[in-house]
Amino acid sequence: MSKHSVRFKRTVVNDYLSGKYGGSAGVAHRHGVDHGTVRKWVAAWRAHGEAAFQKKYSRYDAQFKLKVLQFMHMKALSSRETASVFDIRNPSVISIWKRRYDSGGIQALEPRPRGRPVKQPKSSAPAASSQPDETRTKEELLKELNYLRMENAYLKKLDALIRSESLTAQRKKRK
Repeated sequence: MSKHSVRFKRTVVNDYLSGKYGGSAGVAHRHGVDHGTVRKWVAAWRAHGEAAFQKKYSRYDAQFKLKVLQFMHMKALSSRETASVFDIRNPSVISIWKRRYDSGGIQALEPRPRGRPVKQPKSSAPAASSQPDETRTKEELLKELNYLRMENAYLKKLDALIRSESLTAQRKKRK
């Protein structure tokens, strides 16, 4: 939810436009907000009217981002001014787009997948070959045999450990 209501933003903009309070600093002091915020709201109001204060959920494709950056460069505008023209609610995102574009070109502007990447479980076992044993090399067969022997020995040790612990626990109960 937004920190300030639409009604409050509209009141601040109307106070600024009326000129009663002497510019953005006076209006900001009167309403207890930053004067940069007042300027941002006024610029958005002038560019987009009532729609400037409505909720907006946007995801931008690479072509749109490139168009915004080219427009900003051609018109020599700041990120805040460009954001106002294109109705981008967070002007700092334009600076991020510019940095990415400068370092990686248009591919860097492509939308990234959201959320945490899925980790695939790593198996320590050699990949089970779909080839029949007759077609596999001697080294491949020996490698698999060695792995299976180690796995078997490990499981036997684990089983022996579990049994000895359970026997120890039973003996302690008897005492």
